[in-house]
Amino acid sequence: MNGKFVRALATIALGAILWFIPVPQGVTPQAWHLMAIFVATIFGFILQPMPIGAVALVSITFTAVVGVLKPAEALSGFSNTTIWLIVSAFLFAKGFIKTGLGRRIAYVLIRAIGDSTLKLGYTLVLSDLIISPATPSNTARAGGIIFPIVRSLCTAFDSEPGTSARKVGSYLMQTAYQGNTITSAMFLTSMAGNPLIALLAAQALHIQITWGQWALAAAVPGLISVLVVPYFLYKFYPPEITKTPEAKSLAAAELKKMGAMSRGEKIVSLVFVGALALWSTSQYTKLDATVVAMMAVVVMLATEVLEWKDVLEEKGAWDTLIWMGSLVGLADFLSKLGFIPWFAKAVAASIAGVPWVPAFVILTVVYLYAHYAFASLTAHITAMYSAFIAVAVAAGAPPYLAALALGFMSNLCMSLTHYAAGPSPIYFGAGFVDQNTWWRLGFIISVINLIIWVGFGAIWWKVLGLW
Repeated sequence: MNGKFVRALATIALGAILWFIPVPQGVTPQAWHLMAIFVATIFGFILQPMPIGAVALVSITFTAVVGVLKPAEALSGFSNTTIWLIVSAFLFAKGFIKTGLGRRIAYVLIRAIGDSTLKLGYTLVLSDLIISPATPSNTARAGGIIFPIVRSLCTAFDSEPGTSARKVGSYLMQTAYQGNTITSAMFLTSMAGNPLIALLAAQALHIQITWGQWALAAAVPGLISVLVVPYFLYKFYPPEITKTPEAKSLAAAELKKMGAMSRGEKIVSLVFVGALALWSTSQYTKLDATVVAMMAVVVMLATEVLEWKDVLEEKGAWDTLIWMGSLVGLADFLSKLGFIPWFAKAVAASIAGVPWVPAFVILTVVYLYAHYAFASLTAHITAMYSAFIAVAVAAGAPPYLAALALGFMSNLCMSLTHYAAGPSPIYFGAGFVDQNTWWRLGFIISVINLIIWVGFGAIWWKVLGLW
């Protein structure tokens, strides 16, 4: 039997079972049926009998057909500003890739400080960090911009999969990948699921996490991780070659090929700096983050850095619009119809008597390592985030502490496996790190990040007055 057909039957069966289970006391039939559709949708995201955008479209269509939600309610997610922030950020990233500005930034840094393998590791992570606020697709950033540079460096040092992998290739591949894990967590616009996290936190906990708040909260633990992880890998998984003067020559040669900064690169640079300034000062300018991102895209269109066909061809943006817009509409009404508050109270009652600190730590650890069962960050977020933050707060955890800690774990969990997120198979597939080593390093780094982000991070968020 066709594999996709079996996965489709499994998804439908789960939804049907949940639909016909007797409705628990305290939940309306409408809320229960919406929960059945929502859970089946998440299961469909995981099994993928169809692309996730198609699964989402089927779900909201079914929701409207059977009358669980009115058509306008089922489609309400598409009017959410957060969805359009993601679409605009994808288009913003297109400018970085099309003009070559992202590659230029990386090569400039390598030419300046890339004379040792450790410095190369830091340079790759720093390059990723610089472009991450404008690149919500961590796959495009890690795979489309950073990976080709890493692969070129490996070749320059005769480090190839197999016996020569440990010269520099294994270290650089792991460092670039684990660095992307960290940078994905550092900005609201550096991973496509982060705006969804902010949105779900608003729906479940009635708190607002702005672009500036997210960046400020992530700054201290993020920078500590950026400093610690490449050095840890250098000591725990050391390269055989430690001095790399050839890297500077390689970068200089690549920059010479690229020539002087093009008009497009200059425009994207200015737009990027302007967007960062407006995002970080929104409390004064009162400009919504989505409006700022849309302004950036408009400027690039008006200056012809981007053409309209570039907008139409950016499939990632429109795919994200469909599945996330659908999901947001369903999740919003799960909360409005009372299912999420009911679920949180029910679970909180089961841990009654447990102080909130150990309850919060347990929930955070379970949430992080549950990602072994996921091959998508967004599927993990949509399946577990709302419920876990609701339970944590019901147990007594401060809302911002729960929302931020689990939000950052939603990115940092991608360190664990070679299938954890979009960049994973790209770097693992290069063949420089075997699966056992990948999992071992990933688990250790997950513990390091957990300590840094929840330990030092919680102290920093206390200083900021977020809890």
